[in-house]
Amino acid sequence: MRGLDDLISQGKVHYIGISDTPAWIVAQANTLTELKNWNRFVGLQIEYSLLQRTPERELLPMANEFDLAITPWGPLAGGALTGKYLREEEHHGRVKEDSIRISTWATEIVKVVVAHADKLGCTPVQLALKCVIDQGNLMIPIVGARKSEQLKDSLNALSIEIPTATADALNSASAIELGFPHDFLSGKGVDENLFGGIKNQIINHRITKK
Repeated sequence: MRGLDDLISQGKVHYIGISDTPAWIVAQANTLTELKNWNRFVGLQIEYSLLQRTPERELLPMANEFDLAITPWGPLAGGALTGKYLREEEHHGRVKEDSIRISTWATEIVKVVVAHADKLGCTPVQLALKCVIDQGNLMIPIVGARKSEQLKDSLNALSIEIPTATADALNSASAIELGFPHDFLSGKGVDENLFGGIKNQIINHRITKK
């Protein structure tokens, strides 16, 4: 971190970010920079999509706490969330068995995305990207396109608003188990012991203070 701080001090780079790294390492590094008064990481690049929500366990909460910009890669899960594999399945009568992104579990999520995109009058691409953008403090998805039309389709995700009912349906379809200690800490008895029943007030105060 001292070496990276030197690069910034010398004007060779403006900001530093980190990619695909465990949350505890990023937190340790940024805490050290606060202690030493060095420049810290301001950005985090991770894989994140409706088919890859495991960063919600540690990485996203950590990034929000340190006010890190997040640049998710694979926001369309290798193209699965465009619905193209569903179209292939309908055409060929089966899906490619060698792709985890079009497993039975993933296929059901994609079907929900496609159905709600049709209701909203947008494309599955736009809905899937907006779901990512709406998470965290600052989400800047890394999109890929081979054609200008594909890029325009992705950029138009910024123009749509996701209704609460749609957000709830997508969240329910793609939900993951947070596991320990998150499930344990969210228990009513533990919540009462830790926060005296005022957890939401504490969280709202911290958000307002930021």
